[in-house]
Amino acid sequence: MFSLRSFATVGGMTLMSRILGFVREVLIAQIFGTGPIADAFIVAMRLPNLLRQIFAEGAFSAAFVPVFTRHLTERGMSGARIFAEQVLSLLLIALLVVLVGAELAMPWLIHIFAPGFDADPAKFQAAVLFTSITFPYIVFMSLCALQGGMLNGLQKFAENAVAPVILNAILIATMWFIKGNELFVGEALAWSVTLSGLVQFLWLTSACHRAGLRLRLPLPRLTPDAVQLFKLMVPGLFGASVVQINLVVSTILATLHPGSVSVIYYADRLYQLPLALIGSAIGVVLLPALTRALRSDDPQGAMHMQNRALELGLVFSLPSMVGLIVAALPIVTTVYQRDKFTPEDAQNVSLALMIMSAGLPAYVANKALTAAFLAREDTTTPFRQAVISVGVNIAISFSLTLPFGYIGVAIGAMASAWVNAILLGTILYRRGFLRLDARSKRTLPRLLLCCIGLGFATWAAVFWLWPGQAAATHTQIVALVAIIAIAAAVFAGLVLLFRVVGLAELRNLRRKR
Repeated sequence: MFSLRSFATVGGMTLMSRILGFVREVLIAQIFGTGPIADAFIVAMRLPNLLRQIFAEGAFSAAFVPVFTRHLTERGMSGARIFAEQVLSLLLIALLVVLVGAELAMPWLIHIFAPGFDADPAKFQAAVLFTSITFPYIVFMSLCALQGGMLNGLQKFAENAVAPVILNAILIATMWFIKGNELFVGEALAWSVTLSGLVQFLWLTSACHRAGLRLRLPLPRLTPDAVQLFKLMVPGLFGASVVQINLVVSTILATLHPGSVSVIYYADRLYQLPLALIGSAIGVVLLPALTRALRSDDPQGAMHMQNRALELGLVFSLPSMVGLIVAALPIVTTVYQRDKFTPEDAQNVSLALMIMSAGLPAYVANKALTAAFLAREDTTTPFRQAVISVGVNIAISFSLTLPFGYIGVAIGAMASAWVNAILLGTILYRRGFLRLDARSKRTLPRLLLCCIGLGFATWAAVFWLWPGQAAATHTQIVALVAIIAIAAAVFAGLVLLFRVVGLAELRNLRRKR
């Protein structure tokens, strides 16, 4: 079932990864700022990462986990392992073809994904070099998606959640020990990205062996099960990957304005912290749980899980949204502003963060809503709604980016998230798959009141405690910690006052833990 313990496991490991990710981004901002090498390296990291998230962790995982879980339920471990081996042999061939083709066509890929780099030959060449080095990362991470999907299907979430920590640890070590000019450090970081993919693959291979899943590599064969999986994947390329596809659109348009790629990237990394902690954890835990409930002919249990997942997502994402919007400038300044990252850069990133954060509850809800379709092996419906929402993103971003730069990119991504959430929720309601129960109807309005109080408390704390952009870093850190502590205390008090979570529930949770 959808358990808080599983959610906490994935969220806790993701938190560890994101803390290291913060350190990584601080070092990148300190070394590169928002200059041309920063833009080139960000594209080199983003392109294989986006393809990984769309094809491997997006469409592939969305299709593979429910089918693997069904095989596990109906045919046992042996049947599920045979199915995974069939998929592995076909996936490996496809990945090698994509890798060779991409390496040969790398200059053309950069023309497509970073058209604005054409105006700066040095930046363009750096992007081609860095991306050629990082692209094998997608091969390792696609294989990791297969291994992670098997572990999630077995309700073993910790090992898969630890894997992203490896990437951040290796990149931090590289920046700590490798010194030189920006181009040299950028190339070293590109090699570190690929190395981290190999290490993550070996880590998950070991985890699968411990779980009793020692996969062989049979001759590739298109079995009916494999054909069904790939049929589910095709619409899932859009349906399960709206965030990543919107990010592709944002990156392409941002390259038309010098420095905008870096601004959107740095804002996205802060915005992705609560999204990864909440949304990704919900999606990872909810999908196999819903699949098992539906396979066991328990629609009421599935509806209960859906309500709890949405409720839990909003309990965390709404206050996160308020905090990121109200305290955007103190957060960005404290995290990034030093050396080549200027106060003007901090103001630009803060504005982008405020706009993007307004879509945070929608993105988190999308994770839970999409899982309801995927658990029923319906990837077509999320695909159709994703096409509409991505169209909204393209229309808004394209019309606003030319006059307003990165601001238009941020508005387009935020609006697209809300359109997708509204469409998915409406369809689930009409089909009878989503009904708010009495607990959700009681909790959500009270949560909104708590968030209003949180907004006022955060604003007051920033007004009285924030020392400004010119203050010393240690002073800013102390002030930001105090602001966050005051805001958290006020929100916790309001949650108890309005009985969003009762003391009895907290005591029961403590006993369960």
